[in-house]
Parts: sequence; C-alpha cells; structure tokens
Amino acid sequence: MTDIVRLEPNPANKCFGCGGDNPGGMKLTFEQDNTNRKIVGRFVLSERYQGGGGFAHGGIIATLLDEAMGKVCRFREARAVTAELTVEYLKPISVEKEIVVEGRETEQKGRNLFMAGEIRNEAGEILARGRARFVVIAPR
Repeated sequence: MTDIVRLEPNPANKCFGCGGDNPGGMKLTFEQDNTNRKIVGRFVLSERYQGGGGFAHGGIIATLLDEAMGKVCRFREARAVTAELTVEYLKPISVEKEIVVEGRETEQKGRNLFMAGEIRNEAGEILARGRARFVVIAPR
C-alpha cells in the first residue's frame, strides 16, 4: 500500500462534501496517510463558504471535520455513518487563507468508531477541533 493516497471526489457520488456529482458541493480532496493512519486535507475555502466578516460558516467547519473524520473509516475498510459530532470552535477561520484539516481514529468499540479531527492554520494553531462517533453499517 502506498504511503500517501490522493482521494479525489468520486464523479458518481452526490455527497455535498466529497462527491463529484453535486454541482453545489464542495468537491473536497484529501490525502490518506497510510503510515500515520490519518486523513489530511488542505483548503482555501473562498468567500462562498463564509458566515460573516470573511470567516468560515460554522456549518462548513463542521462539514470539513465530519468529512475528514468520516474518511478515516477507510482504514478499517468499513462503510460508516456519523452518529454523533461535537465541534469546538476555538478561533475564527479565514476563508482566504489555507487551512489544514486532519482526522484520525481514537478508539473502536464494536460497530462504533471514535474519531478526532482538527483544523489548523498555516502557523499550526488549532482553530477548531472535533470529536465524532461513527457507526459501521457495512463493509466497503
């Protein structure tokens, strides 16, 4: 398995975050880091995703974290859905500057996969963090 795999939007997927077949979607691209078992995305959001004052909308921040953490299920070759998502909004996130979004697994209990995610700025400061529980619904 290659250490880093680029995860492009699937042209047949209608997912708002990562699908390629949603005209209004974000079409997010991530990297799957197989060595460190984490998912990483680098984005400049653009004003399309702002709430107010040039900062990212809170729902978009939650979407980014949910997408990164959800992709972590790939390491278990499982299809899972978000059951719980908690977001801590620590600092405003500019829509004009690059951010790094990461997701990783913290624990597994039966069909429940527990994830953690962070959004950082160019300087490495944590701007938002998330925790989530995903429930496995099928093998991939």
